[in-house]
Amino acid sequence: MNIGDFTAEQTASYLRTLPAIRERCSRVHALAKQGKLQYFEYHPEKEDTVATFCIDIITRDFGTNFATIPPHGRWRHLDAGRPRVEPLIEQWKASAKPPSEKEIARRLIDLFLVSVLLDAGAGNTWSYRDSASGQSFSRSEGLGVASFVMFEEGFFSSDSSNPYQADAEGLARVSHEKTAAAMQVTAENPMVGIEGRTSLLQNLSTALKTNPTFFGSSARPGGLVDFLESESIVEGSTRLVPIASLWAVLMEGLAPIWPARLKLGGIPLGDVWPCDALKPDALNDTDALVPFHKLTGWITYSLLEPLQKILGWKFDGVEDMTGLPEYRNGGLLVDLGVLTLKPGALPPSAYPGPQSTIPRLIPSHSAIVEWRAMTVIELDRIADLIRTKLGLTREQLTLAQVLESATWKGGREIAKLKRPETGGPPIDIDSDGTVF
Repeated sequence: MNIGDFTAEQTASYLRTLPAIRERCSRVHALAKQGKLQYFEYHPEKEDTVATFCIDIITRDFGTNFATIPPHGRWRHLDAGRPRVEPLIEQWKASAKPPSEKEIARRLIDLFLVSVLLDAGAGNTWSYRDSASGQSFSRSEGLGVASFVMFEEGFFSSDSSNPYQADAEGLARVSHEKTAAAMQVTAENPMVGIEGRTSLLQNLSTALKTNPTFFGSSARPGGLVDFLESESIVEGSTRLVPIASLWAVLMEGLAPIWPARLKLGGIPLGDVWPCDALKPDALNDTDALVPFHKLTGWITYSLLEPLQKILGWKFDGVEDMTGLPEYRNGGLLVDLGVLTLKPGALPPSAYPGPQSTIPRLIPSHSAIVEWRAMTVIELDRIADLIRTKLGLTREQLTLAQVLESATWKGGREIAKLKRPETGGPPIDIDSDGTVF
């Protein structure tokens, strides 16, 4: 898209849309095909290896019952080790004053949103012990189980008579110390980015209070249910909601929670970064910016499932959603050779020690921007290859299902095979808990 004549405000608005992610990432991918990236070599012949690896995982876990593959979302992490969400819903329904279906959806949105905000990479050493089952979980599952227990105990609620909600007043009371204690963080069990993720929750309190149009007078994430209903149309017996409306709620309504990074026309851009490889052909500085909005995408995928499952809503425009540019999906591409770092592209200072083969980079580094942009487009290409090999359409195997059953899981499994001691990614990201 030619934005050379756009105002700063128009450019900012565009870079915060879903289509902008794929458009800008496609530019980076086009450079990769010409060998013009600064940090990575692109090997498209290896995509077949990735697709085959992913199909092996899909058929191992689901056989040929592709319709049973759930979409990518937070629900699975909350249910790590045993079902938790459905039993909680049944508990609510069996209570003396059962909530309405819409209130059930609101409560799940409360839970899922705060859980995703706590879901940035926790590092290679942290784990959480679930006292109810005696099991220990790490990474996303550990963060999911911990956030579920916190929700049940009313950690995010200001209403002692109803622990099952997250509201502005309750979130305002959250502190780094309380969050660390609830997540069992100690000197012996450290977590990466505990301060950053706590700050997200505190900032969420402000966002909920200042955006009553989106979140209602109750100042709860679940208030977006009522806003989305007002944006919908009814066709027959189905309520149809534009995915753009949900995206707008999350991009605009949650804008105050993110750390101050780039701004255009006074508008914070969020997860948007300059890509040096784009600069030679850019019309201006903003033309070399690449949006990802990974956490917003992860929240969107996670909220779609309860809205669809509990309320039976259908969302229009879901095809605009992209794969998530994070280290599991991206790590799969590096570990299986689709992307390789150019020799000497990174200085020795990018590696933690002289014997280390794993670079550690900040999110704004152009190598990370290239990696993430390539990941977005490659996920589309890998998904298409998987469908072709299995003889399935996009409707029969959605991108969200591919992310859940294949690429994200595949990235984790290949990392464990290649780096059994840590299971970490092939490139470490020095994250503050607000991007990944």
